[in-house]
Amino acid sequence: MSATPPNPQRRSERSRQAILAAAIELCTEKGYVGVTVEAIAARAGVSKKTIYRWWPSKGFVLLEALAQRTDSHAPFPDTGHLAADLYAQMTGVVRLLTTPPFGPAYIGILSELHHDPELTAAVHEQFITPRFTAAVNRLKSAQRQGRLSADADLELAVELLYGPLYYRYALRKPAHTAERMAELVDHVLRTLDCRP
Repeated sequence: MSATPPNPQRRSERSRQAILAAAIELCTEKGYVGVTVEAIAARAGVSKKTIYRWWPSKGFVLLEALAQRTDSHAPFPDTGHLAADLYAQMTGVVRLLTTPPFGPAYIGILSELHHDPELTAAVHEQFITPRFTAAVNRLKSAQRQGRLSADADLELAVELLYGPLYYRYALRKPAHTAERMAELVDHVLRTLDCRP
C-alpha cells in the first residue's frame, strides 16, 4: 500500500502561517524598521520567493498577520448608553494600538501609507473603513432614537472622537487617561447636542 502523497495546499497553508508568525515575532522583537523580507523568510524557513509570491512587501505580510489577530467586523457596543459605548470602544482601540504585537506593527504600516497606494487601500479596506462605518452606524442609531441632533454631521463626529487617539499614537505621545478619554467623549457629544 503506497503512502498518501503530501497535500500541497496543506503545505502551503503551513508555510503561510509560519511566515505570518515570523513577521509578528520579528516586529515585536526589532520594531517595524528592523523587519525585512529576508529575515521573515529565514525565521519561517521559506524562501524570499515564496513570500513575494503571496505578498508584495513586508507591510502586506504584517497587515495580514494583524488582520488575522483582530476582528475588524466585531459589533460596535450598543447598550443603550451612547457615551459608555463610545468610551468602551475607544479605550479598546487605544489598548490595541499600544499593545504589542499590534501597536509596533500598525505604526510601521501607517508610516508606509504616504508612498504605497496599494497598502493604503488595503489598510482602509481591512481596518479603517469597517471601524469607521461601525462608529457612524452607532451614532445613527442614537440619532434615530432622538439622542443626537437630526442635523449632526456623524462622519465628522467620528473623526473628532478618534482623531485625538491617532494623533497621540502617531506622535508617540502617551495615551489619554481614562478620565481624559471620558472628557473627550463628553465634549464631542455636547457639540452634537446629545440628550440623555
